[in-house]
Amino acid sequence: MSVGELAAYISSHLRSLGIDTVLSGGSCVSIYSAGVYVSKDLDFIDIRFAAVRAIREAMLAIGFTPEHGTFKHPDVDVLVDFPRGPLSVGKEPVGTIHEIEFSTGILRLLSPTDCIKDRLGAYYHWNDLQSLEQAVMVAKSNNVDLNEVRRWSKQEGLSDAFEKIAPRLRG
Repeated sequence: MSVGELAAYISSHLRSLGIDTVLSGGSCVSIYSAGVYVSKDLDFIDIRFAAVRAIREAMLAIGFTPEHGTFKHPDVDVLVDFPRGPLSVGKEPVGTIHEIEFSTGILRLLSPTDCIKDRLGAYYHWNDLQSLEQAVMVAKSNNVDLNEVRRWSKQEGLSDAFEKIAPRLRG
């Protein structure tokens, strides 16, 4: 099962129980880069703030057990995490949630544009060069709105940083 198929399976299961999540983080990069980048975790943001107990019970029902603040399945090499919301990139709430249909269900995740913002946030604030490379991978493989990324970068107070890396995002 691919990362996307696994994420869609988990997401659809959670949604069937009234737990509404959106995938974020490096696993979005994995999906949008068609596996060029490999993430070993799935970060689901619970956008309706379900009870921790409800998430735990839902994950147990599909064979995932709690382990050090994440969930692990014996047949899967990917950890599942539920970072606290709200769903945002930098200081802004996420506006558009993208959906991809897999054979295992429908996955709700950050759009390619918001995925780039998410990765650039780590680059801007922690000088995380790997996150910059991930943003470049997503930009080269997807239709993204770089004017929106520019606007967001300006809103974050990082216009100069964006202009330095913009040529890499254009490919």
